Amino acid sequence: MGISINHISKSYKHVKALQDISFDVKPNELFGLIGPDGAGKTTLFRILTTLLIANEGNATIAGYDVIHDFKEIRKHVGYMPGKFSLYQDLTIEENLKFFATIFGTTIDENYDLIKDIYVQIEPFKNRRAGKLSGGMKQKLALCCALIHKPKVLFLDEPTTGVDPVSRKEFWDMLKRLQQKNITILVSTPYMDEAALCDRIALIQDGEILQIDTPETIVKQYPKTIYNVNASNMYQLIMSLKAYPHQYSVYPFGEFVHYTDTRDGFNPDELKQYLQAQNLSNITIEKTQATIEDSFMEFAK
Repeated sequence: MGISINHISKSYKHVKALQDISFDVKPNELFGLIGPDGAGKTTLFRILTTLLIANEGNATIAGYDVIHDFKEIRKHVGYMPGKFSLYQDLTIEENLKFFATIFGTTIDENYDLIKDIYVQIEPFKNRRAGKLSGGMKQKLALCCALIHKPKVLFLDEPTTGVDPVSRKEFWDMLKRLQQKNITILVSTPYMDEAALCDRIALIQDGEILQIDTPETIVKQYPKTIYNVNASNMYQLIMSLKAYPHQYSVYPFGEFVHYTDTRDGFNPDELKQYLQAQNLSNITIEKTQATIEDSFMEFAK
């Protein structure tokens, strides 16, 4: 049971949140919507989960139309919004029972689906949700989204503000859920998480930039990238941006990712230029393109 999105557009007064969005998510696929804040990810999720109506276009979820079959869709999808939206004053167990009751089921009936996740927070089942850590809130919200055994799961920036260990645990859980015949659409601003998806769509300013597997998108990067480092990072960036042959320059961790306009780029020539700018401890080495590099290229 997949997702089909056809020419969806949505505007808020003079702001175009989504512009002619079209793509399909295959049954049982883990599909990532990758883009920065304000790209339109949440607006699209709200349309697909029947909370908003698009200005143009249509979409189907598990074969149901988001307009005409909205009541049926709500029975078959799980939605975890970006902001923690469970009841802060209820305990873990009370929240889970409440959502199970809404969908006419019980915790026991679908326990096999949430067991791997719930066992991690069960020791704290009597703790109020508002007192949980970010990682535990995340796991509780996922349990509540799964308690009615949905066919399609929507996760809107589920790991934002969560520590790296909890982020890894969360993606491990998604991989296990995928094996239980659940179609998953997840959005994230973290480019490193894109590599964990089967396919991804890069989105910026309400427009889709590219759709493909993470591996294919990275292979399409047209330039050779160099990791450049020096004694003064700020001065290094400014000097590289002033270099006549620079194609792109932006910070990437402890390095600056640099690409040149010329095919016959000579690193020694760039090093001499940087030394003339009074920079020292200069290193220039080839590196592999990443999803972030590809995104920056498509977003130009």
